[in-house]
Amino acid sequence: MQVSNAQVDAIESDEYFQKRSLKGGAVGWVLLVSLGVAYTVSGDFSGWNYGMEHGGWLGLAIAWLVMGIMYLCTVFGLAELSSAIPTAGAGYGFARSAMGRTAGFATGLALVIEYVCAPAAISTFIANYILALGLLPEGTPPFAIVVAVYALFTAIHAIGVGEALKFMFVVSAIAVVALAAFVAGIVPHFDMANLFNMPADESFGSSEALPMGIAGVIGSLPFGIWFFLGVEGVPLAAEESANPKRDMPRGLIGALFILAATGFCSLLFAAGGAGASMVASSDAPLVDALNAVGQGGLATFVNWAGLAGLIASFFSLMYAGSRQVFALSRAGYLPNVLALTGKRKTPTVALAIQMVIGLVLVAVMRDGDLILNIAVFGACVSYALMNLSHIILRVRNPKMERGYKTPGGVFTTGLAFCLSCVAIVSTFFVDMVAACGVLGVYAVGMVYFVVYAKKHLVANAPEEEFAALNAAEAELR
Repeated sequence: MQVSNAQVDAIESDEYFQKRSLKGGAVGWVLLVSLGVAYTVSGDFSGWNYGMEHGGWLGLAIAWLVMGIMYLCTVFGLAELSSAIPTAGAGYGFARSAMGRTAGFATGLALVIEYVCAPAAISTFIANYILALGLLPEGTPPFAIVVAVYALFTAIHAIGVGEALKFMFVVSAIAVVALAAFVAGIVPHFDMANLFNMPADESFGSSEALPMGIAGVIGSLPFGIWFFLGVEGVPLAAEESANPKRDMPRGLIGALFILAATGFCSLLFAAGGAGASMVASSDAPLVDALNAVGQGGLATFVNWAGLAGLIASFFSLMYAGSRQVFALSRAGYLPNVLALTGKRKTPTVALAIQMVIGLVLVAVMRDGDLILNIAVFGACVSYALMNLSHIILRVRNPKMERGYKTPGGVFTTGLAFCLSCVAIVSTFFVDMVAACGVLGVYAVGMVYFVVYAKKHLVANAPEEEFAALNAAEAELR
């Protein structure tokens, strides 16, 4: 049977959705906070510090603040949207309800790019960490470690969402404890002068405080994102949450405040203890900072815990990617075979496809930093579209049932939208190849949507039903 809904859509049976369903009630708000922290915690251990090579310590601190405001405003908007539209589609579902199918697919595609590329990049960092720690025989190929990491953690995800997130909770806790230990060990050696020991260049506005001037601050913005990247993925657990209207806002906001605190501690105390000039180019800034001040034993512990942080982020981002692919596929935006779930109600096909694509990315690109820059660009595009979705739904359907309301309303998400657009532009200052690569993927994806997917959508998928309900309510206003 078919109905007309701007075009002819499929109406699928209960059996279709039974084969494409997740395990409800498996996740409480504490595990959601842990999920949000796990997405991002690896960014506290390394990567962020390269922003100081662009803008010095103060430039990166400004980037942390500006991007932190963007994430705070975005999270407030997502807390409202996820309490009103609690589906596994999350960002794609929000944009679908607000702006239609094309914008919904565009948002979902941006999130897929982020959640597929980010774990691929982190898998290379995990391989490098394992080799640096001497855990495997010398000469072990890094790609073999990447394959093993993907296979192991894909299998754990397939066992069940409750088991997976409890494992992630433990690993995330280890990483947070290590960050606290780092702060305790470095505080006695903190010196404010160390923050500003990078030489100024001749660029416009350069000074001792901003050694690379105004352009350096702009170039630091994408690295400010590293302190928060991925936290917006918490709403992807909506269909597996015990009480999404209550738990989603708690999970999102709780995770963001923890990440803001841990990120700023890494930024402040690593540079303040060992000096910005040394930390800026370090592959392991927390470890090198501790070694520089004579805390070798603590540095070893933090080094091991850094591996735990990388595993937590890899594991959680695989979760996010599989749920986004699952939701898009269930509704027909991607081939619906990708939404099939196993006996334990986990999206096994989506997990397997994500693993294959991740391995191909690593094998072909062989550059974790480049792959991660692609993920950052995709994330920034999704932030702009999700914030715009909140604004549109507030204007068009102010009476939509919401379990939580964003403080400041559309002003809050309007600010986040503007900052998201700034973040998109700033990525071109750091990695033109990554930005243009995402645009190329977007072009191919949109052609696929127009030529094929648009003609094979499922009208009674949860995200489509929410969109139809919101449209009906808006007409009655």
